[in-house]
Amino acid sequence: MKKLLAEFIGTFWLVLGGCGSAVLAAGIPELGIGFAGVAAAFGLTVLTGAYAVGHISGAHFNPAVSIGLWMGGRFNGKELPGYIIAQVLGGIAGAGILYVIASGNDVFSLADGFAANGYGEHSPMGYDMTSALVTEIVMTFMFLIVILGATHRNASPGIGGIAIGLALTLIHLISIPVTNTSVNPARSTSQALFVGDWAMGQLWLFWIAPIVGAILAGLLYKYLAPNTD
Repeated sequence: MKKLLAEFIGTFWLVLGGCGSAVLAAGIPELGIGFAGVAAAFGLTVLTGAYAVGHISGAHFNPAVSIGLWMGGRFNGKELPGYIIAQVLGGIAGAGILYVIASGNDVFSLADGFAANGYGEHSPMGYDMTSALVTEIVMTFMFLIVILGATHRNASPGIGGIAIGLALTLIHLISIPVTNTSVNPARSTSQALFVGDWAMGQLWLFWIAPIVGAILAGLLYKYLAPNTD
C-alpha cells in the first residue's frame, strides 16, 4: 500500500504540475510560460517526484513506464495492476484539483481543451493521427531507454532522477505541438475524463502508442544490458 500511495502522489503531482502549468500559466499574454515552460514543468514534476518517493515505489508515475520496466526485467508483473490503478487514480485526482482551481476564473472553459491530448483538429498544430501515433511510440520508446539506462545498476548512482526529468522535458519540447504530449496513459486519461467528447474518443491512441513504445524499449534494453537488477 505504501508503494501504491507513492505512485498515486507522484502521478497526482505530475498532472497537477504539468497540466496545471499548461492550463493556468501557458497562455497568459506577454507573461505566459509557453510550450517551453510547460515542457520544463513536466520534467520538474518527474524529477522532484522521483527524489521524493522514488525510494518507496520506484517513481514510475506512468502505466507505460511500469509496463516497460516489466518488459525489461526490472519490475514484478504481479504488481502491474495495482500500480496502473494507483497511477490513473492519482492522475484523476490531480486533474480534479486543477479543475477546481481553474474554474475559479470566469474565462475558463473545458472547451479550450484542459491540456488534453489529441490529434487532427485537436492537435495543437493540426498533426494527423499517423503523426500522433509515430510521435507517441517513439517518444515513449526513448523515454524508457533513458529510464532503463539511468536506473541500471551500473549507472552512476543518485542522478537517475535528473536524467529522467530532463528527458521528459526534451520529449515535451519536441512533441507538444503534435499531440500536447502524452507518453503517459494516466496523464491522458485524467484530462480526457473531464473534457469528454472528442478527448475520450481519441484516448485509445494515448494508451496504445505509449505502451507499444515502452514494450519495444523494454525488450531492446533487456538485450543491450541483460545484467539488470
